[in-house]
Amino acid sequence: MKFILKAFSYLILIAPYYSYGQNGSEVFAKGARSYGLANTHVTLTDAWSIFNNPGAMGRLKTTSFLIGYDHRLGLNELTTLGAGAVIASDKGNFGVSLSHFGGALFNQQAVGIGYANQLGIASFGVKASYLQTNIEGYGRGGVPVFEFGGTAILGPHLVFGAHVYNFTRSQYSSNSEDYLPTIIKAGLSYQPSSKLLLNLEAEKDILLSPIAKLGLEYNFMEKLWARCGIRTNPSNLHFGIGFQPERFQINYAVAQNNRLGYTHHFSMTYKLK
Repeated sequence: MKFILKAFSYLILIAPYYSYGQNGSEVFAKGARSYGLANTHVTLTDAWSIFNNPGAMGRLKTTSFLIGYDHRLGLNELTTLGAGAVIASDKGNFGVSLSHFGGALFNQQAVGIGYANQLGIASFGVKASYLQTNIEGYGRGGVPVFEFGGTAILGPHLVFGAHVYNFTRSQYSSNSEDYLPTIIKAGLSYQPSSKLLLNLEAEKDILLSPIAKLGLEYNFMEKLWARCGIRTNPSNLHFGIGFQPERFQINYAVAQNNRLGYTHHFSMTYKLK
């Protein structure tokens, strides 16, 4: 009886969070910089591109290692841990990603590998992952998931990015009739000066209503950045701050869901020389 009550309570808590266009953990954006910008990340060129848009990874010039943590709505069952690396080379950039989401009753693990390369003004990349879902009392299942994306420099201050997740329409497992979400994202970055960045992005799950997102980043001191953003469906406010001492990048962000509360995010990146 205790297990049934706990499982029922968990499902009540998590159901509205998934039902308002957030989907499952497999499509959670990663990295506190992205969160601080309301997840407007398809145009961002940083090491977290291995999670958010592998196509943007092709512009990176240095090898980087990364780790991140987010605590959603004050629930340990909604915690996500992520880690990865991007290896820069003359033949293109390679990336690997690891993530874990959930608690004892429901959890997901994913491992992925990606490749991206820059071709003139454009950067293209692909990624293949293996996603495993575990549900207490129901067993586990795993499936491969594929995605691709890219960015293009449209002018001295303008960048376009796009990303498609699960274009092969994979299901949660071979025994399930439920499909993983297929999501299409496209956005623009406008950078009028070296200190200011404005991101505008649209996101569409093929089965859900579209989401509009707007993010702003300002470099108010040499090594400090402030970020904010807003998104629709549901309406969320995002705030963040970044600090970059030497080869480290340390970011924190908080997102406010008007129905469910606050989510805190922390991430760190280390760049080799």
